[in-house]
Amino acid sequence: MVPDLPGALTSDNGWDVIKNKTFLTEIISKLHDAGIRVSLFIDPISEQLYAAKKNTGRSDRVLYRPYAHDFTEDKDEAILPFAQAAAICNSINLGINAGHDLNLENLNFFKSHIPNLLEVSIGHALVCDAMYLGLKNTIQLYLRELY
Repeated sequence: MVPDLPGALTSDNGWDVIKNKTFLTEIISKLHDAGIRVSLFIDPISEQLYAAKKNTGRSDRVLYRPYAHDFTEDKDEAILPFAQAAAICNSINLGINAGHDLNLENLNFFKSHIPNLLEVSIGHALVCDAMYLGLKNTIQLYLRELY
């Protein structure tokens, strides 16, 4: 679940899980009742992570952002909030997904610093790379970065 407003071109912020507790609790409950696993798009802020687990009808996973922009400036500094968030998620049994702006340049570094990363969702960069490298080759390159 992504908190985009109508007309947004791309996601630019994560859920404020605390502020949207009632709304998220209701929606997550309905999705769980339908057998749907729920991932929340969220910033790597400890209070938000704890709230995602405790206050919203128990989200299954989080997908957090932003990383790619900061990676180009200082990758070691860019990964810190995500590594800290991963430690919290792992301690409270909250699954970790990722995907916002991951690409062939930053994916392996992210994966190697985030223990128990369960899933990545990569769309834009993969499609762009596939235009130049071919889809089959691009998928193999991304898989190589993950394993």
